[in-house]
Amino acid sequence: MSSERPLKVLLYSDDRTTRESVRLALGKRPAADLPELEYIECATEPAVIKTMDKGGIDLAILDGEAVPAGGLGIARQLKDEIFQCPPILVLTGRPQDAWLATWSRAEGAVSHPIDPVRMAQVTADLLRLRLSKLPATTA
Repeated sequence: MSSERPLKVLLYSDDRTTRESVRLALGKRPAADLPELEYIECATEPAVIKTMDKGGIDLAILDGEAVPAGGLGIARQLKDEIFQCPPILVLTGRPQDAWLATWSRAEGAVSHPIDPVRMAQVTADLLRLRLSKLPATTA
């Protein structure tokens, strides 16, 4: 890909072990053709909203099992409120909950427990989609 700046990934969960599992599954680069990732971690809904409102996020990964505010509802709110919202990947409680990801308007879903191969594949696909829609930068 043409961009060498790190891709900014917002990672939301109230559970630090979930955030750690996602970071370990993705590492610094989920695919060889993508730039490195820079994680912005959030443990609360207000932090997610504030970070997303600032802009500059390339992908949001939201934990649907987070409490008190689940990532599915936050995803739907972000899609309603942010013009050209970046892609969203939601973490669901089980594979059968994928329909909830559709309801939330998230572009991707991965279920708990996190499968590193699936997580990297879905993340890479969403980041490629994001990069394909960004205007070319001039140096």
